[in-house]
Amino acid sequence: MSSSSPMTPLVLFSCLLLSSIATAFNINNILGKDPELSQFSQMLNETGLADEVNKRATITVLAVNNGAMSSISGKSRDLIKRILMTHVVLDYYDIPKLQKMKDKTDILTTLYQSSGVAINRQGFLNVTNTQNGIMFGSAVKDAPLESKLVKLVASQPFNISVLEISSPILAPGIDGKDSSSPQMAPGPAPALPPLSPTKSKAPKKAPAPKKGKSGGSSEESEAPEADSPTKSDDTPPAAAPDKSDSDSAAPKSDSDSATPSGDAPAPASSASRAVLSVGGVMGFVSALLVAF
Repeated sequence: MSSSSPMTPLVLFSCLLLSSIATAFNINNILGKDPELSQFSQMLNETGLADEVNKRATITVLAVNNGAMSSISGKSRDLIKRILMTHVVLDYYDIPKLQKMKDKTDILTTLYQSSGVAINRQGFLNVTNTQNGIMFGSAVKDAPLESKLVKLVASQPFNISVLEISSPILAPGIDGKDSSSPQMAPGPAPALPPLSPTKSKAPKKAPAPKKGKSGGSSEESEAPEADSPTKSDDTPPAAAPDKSDSDSAAPKSDSDSATPSGDAPAPASSASRAVLSVGGVMGFVSALLVAF
């Protein structure tokens, strides 16, 4: 018993050493074996996510090749980090496990969910085994399944699995353009006053015409009043039987018959004209009698 006791610490130490060697991994070394994944590996280093991955005991990395990474390479460093965090699944998944999913679908929790800034299920992935293959997409409602499983890059059961997918997974609103993401979206625009229906102005009514003294409108009252009909008393009497008187009688009757001002001749003017005519004839007849 005494001879075996010194061996116990050595055995325990060896077991711990082998265990640490078995669980230790370096994501850059794994990705470095495939030149097509060099850009993905570089972005993990630049964003500091490589160290986060290496600290995990159980992890699955969804890597994207260089050609597909060009779609996000021009974005800001912070946004690239957010996107890549959704490609780090906090569990071990290899191809056999994905093929044996219950109901052929599952929801995966990512490193972005653990960051505390994910909202609206942005930190989860939807993986579904379809007729076209195993498809990945954001778990946000109505998000499409557009990224397809390409191949298994490397695996160390049950610590790390690296899978290549066809395109980056972009969770709706992760870029801050979704109005339903209050933490990411810009501040609310100032409220505008409510629109009120336009009131049409009724046309002003024309002022009622002022009534004059005679009961008519003001326009009628302002019009010049017609002179009263010429009275028969103003008609000059028949002249004595003189030639000059007889000649001047007819022109004088024409001037007297005209109405000085008014819209129509007075009704009595015709009677005056008849009286003057009769008087002229009688004067002419008297003149003839005197002559003979």
